[in-house]
Amino acid sequence: MTQGRGTGNGNAYLEGEFVKGPKVMNIQPRDFDTPATREEAADLLARLRNWAATADAAELNDLDPRLRLLVEGDEVSYPVLDRVYPEAFKADAAYVAGMPDLQNGPASLIRGARRAIQHVGISNFRLPIRYRLRDGGEAMLETSVTGTVSLEAEKKGINMSRIMRSFYEHVDETFGLDVIERAVDGYKASMDSFDARIQMRFSQPLRVESMRSGLSGYQYYDVALELIDRGEVRTRVLHLDYVYASTCPCSLELSEHARQTRGQLATPHSQRSVARISVVVEPDADLLVEDMVDLCRGAVPTETQVMVKREDEQAFAELNAANPIFVEDAARLFAHACEADPRIGDFRIVASHQESLHSHDAVSILTEGETFDAISIDPRHLQTLVHAG
Repeated sequence: MTQGRGTGNGNAYLEGEFVKGPKVMNIQPRDFDTPATREEAADLLARLRNWAATADAAELNDLDPRLRLLVEGDEVSYPVLDRVYPEAFKADAAYVAGMPDLQNGPASLIRGARRAIQHVGISNFRLPIRYRLRDGGEAMLETSVTGTVSLEAEKKGINMSRIMRSFYEHVDETFGLDVIERAVDGYKASMDSFDARIQMRFSQPLRVESMRSGLSGYQYYDVALELIDRGEVRTRVLHLDYVYASTCPCSLELSEHARQTRGQLATPHSQRSVARISVVVEPDADLLVEDMVDLCRGAVPTETQVMVKREDEQAFAELNAANPIFVEDAARLFAHACEADPRIGDFRIVASHQESLHSHDAVSILTEGETFDAISIDPRHLQTLVHAG
């Protein structure tokens, strides 16, 4: 019986010839003599080429990538590369200076329309940030940051990591809109751009008291702070999602009608509702998250509760009966509160009553000023107002 030596790749070496077939065993150390003459070496090389011609790329690479050079017409355009990570390698200044940088390449590298881009940058890089509270304290909150700059038509692209590096220069400060302004200054200079924008999203907890039981718990408010630098004009924006209950005035009256005329018990429909209130903070004005929450509670007092006992639930039912509200009412009540606050300039109210009566929501949008005026609505904007448990 002819003995074979396995090649380790599914083929065997039998009587001086390579034969394709199932793996026999792992590669063994060579036990044949080095060819004594050129003719013997040529014969072995011819046999190796014959096998290589019938092997696939995976087999060749598994045995030795250099074997591909033996196959006629199979050109290898790069040398065999080291596959071991070079832990000892250090990139010195000269090496870094010689590295390619396509994003800062010439305009000839631009693909597509040679147009300016209003916003290009990074979205949702996360880090813990300290925020200033109204009582003088601080809160460390996980924050999602979006940073963008404008890009001129003749520039290929930007180095996006510079946005993060510029932002991290301020990461140890206690943030407010003033610190965001300094961060924008930094990465505008770093990116050599005309316009820039930073938006910071976080969820801020505030402790709230129950209505009658004396308990308290934390209510979380989705917030975004935004700084827009456009045409050398700075706009500071605060966005807040306020979650409240809305009792339908029509349903309340119909329920009372059933009780009074037929002695029939009926309940009006009420539902969790969300208003996303975006306000431009006037120059030099100081408007904090707590201030916006107070403004919303003053306009629509039926904010959802945190800690509730029976006496609190009864109180909440009474509060809702005293403040029935259509979605149109909600938008106008919030707008009235914004108009009365001298710290607020332009504003936008987006209200969504997620109906318990209907399979759809009731919505309204009210804007003041050019900042939020738009003829188009983001197709998914209203869907983001759903606050899932």
